Amino acid sequence: MSEEKKQQESTEYGASSIQVLEGLEAVRKRPAMYIGDIGIKGLHHLVYEVVDNSIDEALAGYCDKIEVTINEDNSITVKDNGRGIPVDMHEKEKRSALEVVMTVLHAGGKFNKDSYKVSGGLHGVGVSCVNALSTLLHVEVARNGKLYMQEYTCGHPKCDVTVIGTSESTGTNITFWPDASIFIETVYHYDILANRLRELAYLNAGIHITLTDMREKDEHGNPKKEVFYSEKGLSEFVQYLEGTREQLIEDVIHINTDKFGTPVEIAMTYNTTFNENTHSYVNNINTIEGGTHVAGFRRGLTRTLKKYADDNKMLEKAKVEISGDDFREGLTAIISVKVAEPQFEGQTKTKLGNNEVMGIVDQAVGEALGIYLEEHPREAKTIVEKVILAATARAAARKAREMVQRKSPLSGGGLPGKLADCISKDPEKCELFLVEGDSAGGTAKTGRDRSIQAILPLRGKILNVEKAMQHKVLESEEIRNIYTALGVTIGTNDDSKALNTEKLRYHKIIIMTDADVDGSHIATLIMTFFFRHMKELIEQGYLYIATPPLYLCKKGKVQEYCWTDQQRQAFIEKYGGGDEKQISTQRYKGLGEMNDHQLWETTMNPETRTLRQVTIENAASADRVFSMLMGDDVAPRREFIEQNATYANIDA
Repeated sequence: MSEEKKQQESTEYGASSIQVLEGLEAVRKRPAMYIGDIGIKGLHHLVYEVVDNSIDEALAGYCDKIEVTINEDNSITVKDNGRGIPVDMHEKEKRSALEVVMTVLHAGGKFNKDSYKVSGGLHGVGVSCVNALSTLLHVEVARNGKLYMQEYTCGHPKCDVTVIGTSESTGTNITFWPDASIFIETVYHYDILANRLRELAYLNAGIHITLTDMREKDEHGNPKKEVFYSEKGLSEFVQYLEGTREQLIEDVIHINTDKFGTPVEIAMTYNTTFNENTHSYVNNINTIEGGTHVAGFRRGLTRTLKKYADDNKMLEKAKVEISGDDFREGLTAIISVKVAEPQFEGQTKTKLGNNEVMGIVDQAVGEALGIYLEEHPREAKTIVEKVILAATARAAARKAREMVQRKSPLSGGGLPGKLADCISKDPEKCELFLVEGDSAGGTAKTGRDRSIQAILPLRGKILNVEKAMQHKVLESEEIRNIYTALGVTIGTNDDSKALNTEKLRYHKIIIMTDADVDGSHIATLIMTFFFRHMKELIEQGYLYIATPPLYLCKKGKVQEYCWTDQQRQAFIEKYGGGDEKQISTQRYKGLGEMNDHQLWETTMNPETRTLRQVTIENAASADRVFSMLMGDDVAPRREFIEQNATYANIDA
């Protein structure tokens, strides 16, 4: 967009567009209410809130470049070439609109329908929250041919809005320093930001989003840098996710329409796996719990495919009844809708509740998919054959599932023989350790706190579920034991693969494997199983990874457990003067090498242990990583491991 047009249009987005709903006082007192938490997730959420303002400018047609920089001191700079936040006097507040936006909760142009038709983020809460939770925030606005500046401490202005120069362009440039007295951690993770910015680039075709990390330089002194840009949007997003999977059809079916009153963009394809990977977004917000847009997509997909198969008499030979699930096996789909006034519900407020959206998406899918199937009969036949195969496998899975349910302790069957259960029956207090091997399982059983800790030893490497049909998954003895021990059941009226967690017996499920390559592989297999078949337990925060130490270092009577090579080196420096020969080091290759007291003290004692919670920060990114790690394609897996081997961060 030309600068002239932006200057002309910016008159419509002035101080009068900014509406004020309430003040900022509560944010510093209860930050988690506004940004989710004060850990890693909340820290990164600050960046998303500022970026979302720039994306809103892009959605309105005024911005096509967003630059995010992690500075050397872990402050963040977000710069865009939008219209710039209004700086003129706010009539009601009697101060600059910029100051109102930056210091008053729920103040922003997002509440004025003339300024933004749709917007993402926390609906106007965003940038003022970031300001409140920063020890220092510096904002520069290029607008009206001038460059304006204001600084704030913990949300309070340090000075009035000041003109510091002239500018031929327009835009906003914000740098902020998160408050270390509020956040548990203030170190930004490049990969977490990169995943979200890549996602935003796919969801908003045509915008250049740059991520620069000034903390990491190459041999020439250049900082680490990536530019995320997508010309074709969601169809390229699907290709990115499908990178390591074998495709059933070569095409990505791309639907992009707003003729039904709400902009709907969908990209979908089929692969040869047995999982459904549907990711949905409303105004760029990842709706992890789905909602009416996902229901509309599924209804439209099932109705259109079934009609095509019926019209072409393709289901007559099938000896099984086809259900909605069968049409989605091997499906990868991304659904993105832009809704003027979204209503969110559900446990995490990420489920779309607008009823009218269901019919809109249903219609959009029906029309576009119907045309595709008619024009591509060979691909249509391949998809329908996959559906029939899925229906056949589902019948087998139902029998396998009934076997699991029959053995559930809550339906009269017994618990797995190898399970050493705990005494307490209160799920909130109870922990289940999934332990690699009988040897470590025996040590864990002896060393545990019997009142609240249960142990389930797993024999060898469990089935790689990434490449297995559901009935094969349920026929695996080790996996059946996990279902039975947990007390969960599969299948609801709406979804035959959904997990029923009402009778879950433990609210902490802890993967405890050896601290070596084999142990990491087994942990990844177990995590893949949970991600593909018990994702609800990850989303509810119940899955953890234990972190046993790598070394026991001794010098005389002094001994310390070390979890990293850096800790071991520090012990050598402190007690051996840097001489490794002065130190006695025991390397733990397996849990079984520790006695029960050592295992309790280092890895199982709730008072002293370190647990890593498995979270799904970005479902699409996690989907791609698990597919790559557990799939057949070796090259991308090797590249991923080489890049991540130093810290093996598989928590998506």
